[in-house]
Amino acid sequence: MLESMGLPLPAETLIISSALYCAATHRLDISWVAVAAIAGAIMGDNFGYLIGRRYGHRLLERHGGKVGLNDRRLILGRYLFRRHGGKVVFFGRFIAILRVFVALLAGANRMPWHTFLFFNALGGVGWAGGYALVTYYLGNEVLKLSGPVGIALGGIAVLVIGGSFLFLKKNEVRLTEEATRAAELEQKGKSKP
Repeated sequence: MLESMGLPLPAETLIISSALYCAATHRLDISWVAVAAIAGAIMGDNFGYLIGRRYGHRLLERHGGKVGLNDRRLILGRYLFRRHGGKVVFFGRFIAILRVFVALLAGANRMPWHTFLFFNALGGVGWAGGYALVTYYLGNEVLKLSGPVGIALGGIAVLVIGGSFLFLKKNEVRLTEEATRAAELEQKGKSKP
């Protein structure tokens, strides 16, 4: 819950280690671990959304530059949340750094709450429940993945993450220009009586 509110804490590690503990000792019921993880994820994101809605925009304008969020990137963020907000919330759940900030950004960008709640709940069930149950059912098999298969999967993950980063960097200028034009058209529409 705290990670979903915007604090950079190791939630994945907690879910995975709890599920492995359940599989190894059977002292905890995996269904309750999964329910707790899902509830914490969804509740934390809703608190994060409210914090972002109340304070996020001011904080981003004032301190965003310290973490690379300049004015153009803030415009790009608003544009992406308007066009793809549900996808950003859902898939952001599965990306460690984005997971910490996605609820705050959704609130700061004034994403409609009912839309946020729907995609947040889907992402919370898929992420927290998925990690808990998959880890539990793999149990001891997880340890076997640390050999050659684990190295291969790690290599594939590095390639996918690297490719995604390069794609975003390559298209950031184009997307930012598109977002700036959309923001200018929106401002012109608001200024007309």
